[in-house]
Amino acid sequence: MTQFLEASTGPARVTILGAPLDLTESFRAGTGAAPATIRALSQSLESYSAATGRDLTEIGLVDRGDLALAGLDMHEALQLIGEAVQQAAEDGLVITLGGEHTVTLGAVRGLRQYLPDLAVLLVDAHLDLLDEYLGVRVGHATVSRRLLDEVGHAALLQVGIRSGTKEEFLLARHNLLTNPGLSLSPHARAALLGRPVYLSIDIDVLDPAFAPGTGYPEPGGPSFVELADLLYSLDGLQIVAADVCEVLPALDPAAITSAAAAKLVREIAVLFG
Repeated sequence: MTQFLEASTGPARVTILGAPLDLTESFRAGTGAAPATIRALSQSLESYSAATGRDLTEIGLVDRGDLALAGLDMHEALQLIGEAVQQAAEDGLVITLGGEHTVTLGAVRGLRQYLPDLAVLLVDAHLDLLDEYLGVRVGHATVSRRLLDEVGHAALLQVGIRSGTKEEFLLARHNLLTNPGLSLSPHARAALLGRPVYLSIDIDVLDPAFAPGTGYPEPGGPSFVELADLLYSLDGLQIVAADVCEVLPALDPAAITSAAAAKLVREIAVLFG
């Protein structure tokens, strides 16, 4: 069994970064503790992925630890995240451990500095397409809207969606894919082929039975097996970076959610690294 930090040997083909961002959570805060907890739960996993036939120890995994976000405002934090992800992406796949979902915006902004055709695949229960929420324009409830500003409707895909306002759903109709299920249509997959893709997983896409430790649980979601099947279906796409966000350890009985997040990270690493 291998903790991510213990796999930090050899040249980096996969880099893990912790981004303990926790500035705009409006219901239940505490996601800043997630990166450390996800790492700790990774010790319960074998380094070998039976589903893919690959092992973490064979792919050049390096964990760079957590970014120093304490005391920074949102603009500063997103800039630091973007710079770190952009630099790490020079070596290969980057996986960021959130933190609140706004982490994704910083990472995408950083990558688009040299990948202007980057597409974004969001796996989430919530649309997060509000222009502002509680007076905040850049935060967890508006992250998809700000990503839309960055990449446009044709490059923003959302799956797992089952929650949002009427206005958000009307706006989402213009996106390439807004789907309550966990699948890509042939048209959506074709649109992603041949271009770099950023994959973002908000852990609340899972039904609360499989991920109770999150700030905004949304009943009626998929199981872990269904989410893993989505990952495997992305084989062949050019996934250049990914994140797993919105784990809230303080509300995670038996660390169920953190264990799910750790296994998602392992599967992403061996699939796309």
